[in-house]
Amino acid sequence: MAKAGSCLFQIGYFLYTRTRIGYYYHRRDIAKAQEKLGGGSHSELTLFSFGDLQILPIPMMMDNYAYLVTDTTSNTSVVVDPGHAEPVQLQLSERNIMPEAILITHKHWDHSGGNTDMQQHYPGIKIYGNVVDHVQNITNAVTDAEVLKFGGLKFQVMMTPGHTIGHVVYVLEGGSFGAPDCVFSGDLLFLSGCGRMFEGSSTVMLKSLDRICSLPDSCLIWPGHEYAKENLEFTCHLDTGNSTAKEKLEWVKSQREKKLCTCPSTLLEEKQYNPFIRTAEESIVRALGLVSDDSFKEPSDQQRACILEEIRERKDQFKYKL
Repeated sequence: MAKAGSCLFQIGYFLYTRTRIGYYYHRRDIAKAQEKLGGGSHSELTLFSFGDLQILPIPMMMDNYAYLVTDTTSNTSVVVDPGHAEPVQLQLSERNIMPEAILITHKHWDHSGGNTDMQQHYPGIKIYGNVVDHVQNITNAVTDAEVLKFGGLKFQVMMTPGHTIGHVVYVLEGGSFGAPDCVFSGDLLFLSGCGRMFEGSSTVMLKSLDRICSLPDSCLIWPGHEYAKENLEFTCHLDTGNSTAKEKLEWVKSQREKKLCTCPSTLLEEKQYNPFIRTAEESIVRALGLVSDDSFKEPSDQQRACILEEIRERKDQFKYKL
């Protein structure tokens, strides 16, 4: 039965990600979100300014974020992951912005489903993504470590497979703005969470998480979803002695009561409470019941991959989120 169920999931997943059937369900999800939210959004708009750099998380659907990134000196803007074009176009129109490019982290419709509408609305706009991921409507294929420049905005592409086979993140150099570096992490890394491993093993996902953890601790994390409350509730359930996670959860609850976004976090913060990137830490290994005596030996990468898979399974059982 488990094998049959897995086979059915793979068929359904293929149809969702590689055919227009998936787009139909995506549009249905948008309609359901609009109905449930009464035509509003899941979060209030909050503009983050770092000198001449502006980042606007744009809430979409039930819990997604697209991002509008602007260099105000050159009046150059790019959009990251417009899964639903309408709220993005609304913000661009209100700010009288003509975007120069769209950056897509991966093929899932809630991140790329607005590409066609964006192309029709902004003829000639460039859409960047990984061809390995079969992203819809891309005009420019990206490669690992490639640098993309738009005005004063400089993004480095980082290949991070696991959630999908061709998932990428975009690392924005912040130094020229007097700001920290920023990583638009799609569904790789969330506040106290990570994405499900739909198209990669835990070993593949671990390498991707390790790559993002090699960035400066000051790096700001801008995730693709508003998952902070659910993720931190799981973290506090798993890692019961983590006072930093408990404090962050209380802050997140306060934010969400006011419908305020919880991003960005910093990589340093994530290293203090995110269990998915703490697979080598004794407190996490003991919380999983994998150490039964007083001795503790730092796990190998192979063991860490097993630990990552165990954490992911427990998270899904606790409360399903991507």
